[in-house]
Amino acid sequence: MRLTDYTDYALRVLLYLSVRPSGLSTIQEISDAYGISKNHLMKIVQQLGELGWVETVRGRNGGLRLSARSSELTIGDIVRKTENDFAIVGCFADQPAGDNAASQQRCVIQPHCRLRGVLAAARDAFLAELDKHTVGELAQPANELARLLGVVTIAPPVPAGTFEPSRAPS
Repeated sequence: MRLTDYTDYALRVLLYLSVRPSGLSTIQEISDAYGISKNHLMKIVQQLGELGWVETVRGRNGGLRLSARSSELTIGDIVRKTENDFAIVGCFADQPAGDNAASQQRCVIQPHCRLRGVLAAARDAFLAELDKHTVGELAQPANELARLLGVVTIAPPVPAGTFEPSRAPS
């Protein structure tokens, strides 16, 4: 299966917000961190807000943050809400009704085809695996992901007498 960029970006937004230590993030910050178009993210963030997964704060100092229970969302939950087509092959699509039915080409072996069942089982197994993992789980280790995304985190204290070149006086 191949997920759309829309779903990919929705997952990235949720992961970004998961590693954000506190405060609000902006769409621009997320766009910069991933190198994704801000315009693409605006529509995605709107849907994530409508689903209650992201809290949005309007105004000059506004932004967004992960909703309280969103770290418990499974990846399967997110994929099911952001993907609009799980029809792996044409025979999975709903058959049109009325006059359009005649114009729809139907596979001649469909009444006895076992491939459809195999592909349906594969799709279900794919989603079942995604259901085993949560946003919160995949956002770990948070400090490493935050560093890669350019999110500022508090550095752990360095024991006395330990030399670190990055902290050495100039």
